[in-house]
Amino acid sequence: MSIHPKVETLLKHGVVIPCPASVEVNDGFDPRRVAPGVVIHAGCRILGATTSIGPECVLGQEAPATVEDCQLGRKVALKGGYFCGATFLDGANMGSAAHIRPGTLLEEEASGAHAVGLKQTIFLPFVTAGSLINFCDALIAGGTSRKNHSEIGSSYIHFNYTPHQDKATPSLVGDVPRGVMLDQPAIFLGGQGGLVGPARIGFGSVIPAGLVMREDAPEGERLLYPAARVGTTKPYKAGAYRSIRRVVWNNLVYIGNIRALQAWYRFIRQIFVRDDFERACHEGALSRLDSVLGERIKRLRELAEKMPRSLEIARAESHGATPSWQVEQEKLAKEWPAMADALDKGPAESVGAKNRDRFLEGVESAKGANPIETVRAVSAPARQAGTAWLQAIVDEVSAAGGFHS
Repeated sequence: MSIHPKVETLLKHGVVIPCPASVEVNDGFDPRRVAPGVVIHAGCRILGATTSIGPECVLGQEAPATVEDCQLGRKVALKGGYFCGATFLDGANMGSAAHIRPGTLLEEEASGAHAVGLKQTIFLPFVTAGSLINFCDALIAGGTSRKNHSEIGSSYIHFNYTPHQDKATPSLVGDVPRGVMLDQPAIFLGGQGGLVGPARIGFGSVIPAGLVMREDAPEGERLLYPAARVGTTKPYKAGAYRSIRRVVWNNLVYIGNIRALQAWYRFIRQIFVRDDFERACHEGALSRLDSVLGERIKRLRELAEKMPRSLEIARAESHGATPSWQVEQEKLAKEWPAMADALDKGPAESVGAKNRDRFLEGVESAKGANPIETVRAVSAPARQAGTAWLQAIVDEVSAAGGFHS
């Protein structure tokens, strides 16, 4: 069995490939973007012009892995499965049978066990997912280290598709302004449970195993028992929405958090880019955030476009009455073009600038070898300024359209 010339180049470059004839690459793949010492096990497929694999990474240790247009930092382990359009920062890892789709970003030491499905999903540092999980269209933060991390229990689901056939359902578990400071209580989502998007869950929250959470609990540090709905029924008609205020607000807050994370990468994380592999990860992360932002605006647009039909149904059934939720739908339909423009444009760079500069001073004075080490060493007042800067971005974005919680 012949060995592909690019695989031979990898071998000459110092990449460890125990069974080189079994490794598949494509024309776009550049072997120069794989660090010497990387281990690629039998049956792996390395594809795409933007794929970059940093030092000490291991692919396919448990089962063949397909890695397509992904960026891997140092010591990343992708043990088996399909990985496409995702970025994995230093120490991130995923077990076998993973299905990781575009728009996914796992920051330092974030991980998943076997059979984890992610798409348009962001794990901030140390977040850990168990096995048999589907957690798409969500961001989760919280915790201070690998020993004190936010946890998604095994067999957990983020429900991201509604009976009205829309996906304006992103959930925020923790948040960006406080989560990036690595000083917040961990969040625990108990196994064999679920979260119905769009939802907001605060730091320090615990949802016991086996429960499905349908409400927001952004205040945090609560043991959450969702209200029982056994035996209750009410009229339902596909396409006929009721109150949409919470849905729209949660979407706007989520988009604001993505904008805040973009600013974090552009002003803070870029300071720590030292070589081509870190540059690829930095650019990859920004690309992932652009993808998430585009997806969320698209899904909110689709919701707005459903309002005329929903209002038509409501008017036919209301006999002249105008309930408050009908006013909400009219507002979204009318104001969406202006909202879309504001969301596409994003906040001005001057938003929160004084606090940003104060935080940057703290970063420079405490600068260590990497973002994790540095953020931990930044003084509490500087971290507070950094959180205020990022929260100002969230507030600016979520104000679009005049919706509020």
